Amino acid sequence: MKRYDTVCLLRPEDIPPSHSSLRVISAFNPGVAQVGETVWLLVRVAEAPAETRPGSVGLPRYVPGEPEPVIDWLPDTAIEPIDPRVVRLRKGYIRLTFVSHLRLVKLDESGKRVEWISPTPAFLPATEWETFGVEDPRITWLEGKYYFTYVAVSPHGACTALASTTDFVQFTRHGIIFPPENKDVLLFPERVGGEYVALHRPNPNTHFHAPEMWLSYSPDLIRWGRHQPLYGGGRAWEDDRVGGSTVPVRIPQGWLEIYHSNQKSPTGTGVGTYTASAMLLDAENPAQVLGVSRQPILVPEAEFERQGFVPNVVFPTGMVLRDDRALIYYGTADTCTGVVELSLKEILESLGV
Repeated sequence: MKRYDTVCLLRPEDIPPSHSSLRVISAFNPGVAQVGETVWLLVRVAEAPAETRPGSVGLPRYVPGEPEPVIDWLPDTAIEPIDPRVVRLRKGYIRLTFVSHLRLVKLDESGKRVEWISPTPAFLPATEWETFGVEDPRITWLEGKYYFTYVAVSPHGACTALASTTDFVQFTRHGIIFPPENKDVLLFPERVGGEYVALHRPNPNTHFHAPEMWLSYSPDLIRWGRHQPLYGGGRAWEDDRVGGSTVPVRIPQGWLEIYHSNQKSPTGTGVGTYTASAMLLDAENPAQVLGVSRQPILVPEAEFERQGFVPNVVFPTGMVLRDDRALIYYGTADTCTGVVELSLKEILESLGV
């Protein structure tokens, strides 16, 4: 699909570290909120130990109630590298090589240039289920508040929690809403049939089916049920996973959703290639898929999408519509934040509608 503009908004070197013991390795996967004419980003910032020790690996974590991160130094012989993000310990458990927090960034009215970056974190790990970090927020304006889901990572696993704010200064945590292993939870921006609706991505260890994203309903945003599979295409570029990416946007034709997928590496090494596609859901019954793009609408092309901490990744996490254009905000190579401008008409044509 034709790109009308592609901008690398943030690189790791643009963000000051949260603590002197850490260095920023990634600024990516932002939650997106349009406030009036201004676009705000709640960016995931990943940090690794600033110090290096020959023969050892430093694995950072947070301790609830403590103001500073802790770094566990383990001998190289005590860990097995899996990929740049993860190591396996002798007991078989895994640890991340970094911790993540959320940082507030203001864009100008174009939505494609950075105007201000907060010098300090907006949202730090603070609970026992966040000790390895808070990741990948998705922001929904819903009934007078900005609600955002985020991945909370700890020895208990990767689960999804919910928080809210009215000003991006004070935040209220509402706790875990989807237990491990579940990610990519997106809240629809209005109730459907009197109920709140969410997309989510279970991550089962037993694979009886091609990867799927699911739909769920709630009376109060906390208790979720009526879980049902929504889509598991199983196409070549979706053979490893599919999951929701941007908060669904209501357009005349229905709910427009940009979702991500991952194709396994043909060599069996690395994490493969992440791409993005479009989906249209029925306005009154989002469990009904009206169309799916025949090919990905966004693939790694630019240098900052192909090279980085995890190469060949485009991972949308927010979308803003401007007349006949869609501004899609996304993480690139698990390193940077980008924005791409696509034609809304062309996106819909890719769906056959």
